[in-house]
Amino acid sequence: MHNNSPSPVRVLIIGAGFGGLGLAIRLRQSGIDDFLILEKAGEVGGTWRDNSYPGAACDVPSHLYSFSFAPKTDWSRKYAPQAEIHAYQRQLADDYGLRRHIRFGIEVAGAAFDEAEGLWRVTSTAGETFAARALVSACGQLNRPLYPRLPGIERFQGEVFHSARWNHDYDLAGKRVAVVGTGASAIQFVPQIAPQVARLHLFQRSAAYVIPKPDRAYRPWELALMQRFPALQKVDRLLKYIQHESRVLAFSVFPPLMKMMRLSFHKHLARGIPDRELRRRLEPDYPLGCKRILISNDYYPALARDNVEVVDTAIREVTERGLVSADGREREVDAIIYGTGFAATDFLAPMHITGRGGLELNQAWRDGAEAYLGISVNGFPNLFVLYGPNTNLGHNSILYMLESQFSYVLGCLRALDERGLRYLDVKPEVQRQFNRRLQHQVRHTVWEQGCTSWYKTADGKNTNNWPGFTFAYRKLTRHPELADYECVR
Repeated sequence: MHNNSPSPVRVLIIGAGFGGLGLAIRLRQSGIDDFLILEKAGEVGGTWRDNSYPGAACDVPSHLYSFSFAPKTDWSRKYAPQAEIHAYQRQLADDYGLRRHIRFGIEVAGAAFDEAEGLWRVTSTAGETFAARALVSACGQLNRPLYPRLPGIERFQGEVFHSARWNHDYDLAGKRVAVVGTGASAIQFVPQIAPQVARLHLFQRSAAYVIPKPDRAYRPWELALMQRFPALQKVDRLLKYIQHESRVLAFSVFPPLMKMMRLSFHKHLARGIPDRELRRRLEPDYPLGCKRILISNDYYPALARDNVEVVDTAIREVTERGLVSADGREREVDAIIYGTGFAATDFLAPMHITGRGGLELNQAWRDGAEAYLGISVNGFPNLFVLYGPNTNLGHNSILYMLESQFSYVLGCLRALDERGLRYLDVKPEVQRQFNRRLQHQVRHTVWEQGCTSWYKTADGKNTNNWPGFTFAYRKLTRHPELADYECVR
């Protein structure tokens, strides 16, 4: 069956977003050249390639949103726009000679661990097979658009798309548009399209906390200084890191600190929305920080426009011509845009990953995904998950977490080699204890103050967020403790 498999590579990485690209650079820097990246799309970039909607930008400062080992000193703004982040990713692929390691247009259907050989056997949706000693999932948490389950959703005759699959060929000028969802994507594209469309109906299930975005373009002299003295950017990066890290105190350690942020939110809302009735409807009914806190300077002014209506009644159904809200009122529209986010808690679905003894990952994770340090899963030897369960952040740059994970994965690969091991499998007790502690910590955070969010599974288990300091995570992942693993020769 496997005769047609090419010879095994040392490392096979699924996905060429920030996780896959960063690990590939670190592999090359540590002298490992025998690796392959499989990417389902035709270009690198992951979520930053897919989300090209108008106004797409990062809500982490640009100096924190680049790798420490591949710094970029010429970001145009304090918060980088999508096109610039995607250009940085393409540049990384070029500068570090990664393209010859990437096979584009290959979507992974499944992978099974061959215990006797100590190899992962990977199959693409087109039936191609690959073999690798170590398998790395770098699929991220935000790569599969989530569409709401609305009755009649397939009946609508007009234009329909998700913000992560934006149709740039469709001209919104003068059209009546419904936007479903008020999350991180919607607050960026709504202000961009509101001035062009005839009418915009914004369907809001629950209001978001939106605070000011301290964004501006870097001045030419600032850019010149940073080019000349790259250390300045390092200092700025450190200061921003500390500033963002201090927010953990509010999220996890001392939630009353959130009151300061609430003040900022109320002022921002009052400044942007003069109408008291609309202001009332944009007030969230849950504690600040329980869901992702959003930053925008133009979202509230956009909602105050005459051609924009905020609908906070639930959607009953979709018809051929538009949407019917729970009060029976139909709003006819030419286009529906879903700003409804991603299937963030289904980490590796729809791939079928089979570990030791035929154990299916989706089965192992039926009560919600969990992994040791968010990276290793018991029963799945030599499988490393980047940006895995409980490594998402509410307060700092995910790239910092990824860099911690790269070091850890490199340590595991070194151990396999130096000790001549067939595989490393994290011990079940180690994984259990780690997750018991983690879930205990999560219970005391602001995310558990009584709201549902994309951080949690339907049963309410928080599978996405890291509840502590990122430097604590860095310390835990500095190098693998081999005692945590079953080491098999």
